[in-house]
Amino acid sequence: MAVDVITRARDSAPGVNGVDFDSFCELFSGVPAAVTVVTARNGDGLPHGTTVSAFCSLSLKPPLVIVALDRSSDLLPLVERQRRFGINVLAGGQEEVGTACACKGPDKLAGTSWRYDAGLPRIEGSAAWLACNVQDVLDGGDHAIVVGLVTACEPGEAEPLVYHRRNFLRLPNGAGDPAWVAESRAVG
Repeated sequence: MAVDVITRARDSAPGVNGVDFDSFCELFSGVPAAVTVVTARNGDGLPHGTTVSAFCSLSLKPPLVIVALDRSSDLLPLVERQRRFGINVLAGGQEEVGTACACKGPDKLAGTSWRYDAGLPRIEGSAAWLACNVQDVLDGGDHAIVVGLVTACEPGEAEPLVYHRRNFLRLPNGAGDPAWVAESRAVG
C-alpha cells in the first residue's frame, strides 16, 4: 500500500505525465503555423495528402526538414513504404484544401488542382513546395516524426496561409517584402 501511495504521488507531480490535454491544445492554438499538406502516392498511384500542424526545417547541411504524422494517418504507411513525400505550404485562398486534407478518407485532393513534380503530388498555387526522401522515422508519442532530406524545393509567389487560434489567416500581399516589413516595424 505504501508503494501505491508513493507511485500516485510521483505520477501526480507536476511534469511527470505532462500537462493536461486542454491546456496543451489551448497554448499551441496561439502559436501561428503555416498550413502544410504532406503528399504521397497511394497504392493505386493516385495522390493522397494530409494537413499537418508540425513542419519545420531541421538542418542546412544536409538540408533536412521534419513533419509529424499521426500514427493513425493513412499517409504514414505510404511515406514509410515509398520513402518519399512532398510538402505543400498552402497559400492564402487555399483554406478548402487545408480543411479537406485535415479529414480522414480517400480522394482528399479531388477537386484540387495538382500535378506530379519529381514523382510526387504537388498542389498548384501553393506558397512553397518541397520534395523529400525519408532519412528517418522517429517516435513522437502519438505521432511519428519523419525526417526528410530535401531533394527539390521551390518557393511560390503567394503568401502562405496561416493557422492561428483555430482559424485560417491570410497574410497581406507583400508581407514578405522588405519594404512592408520596414513599414510595419515603423508603425509598431
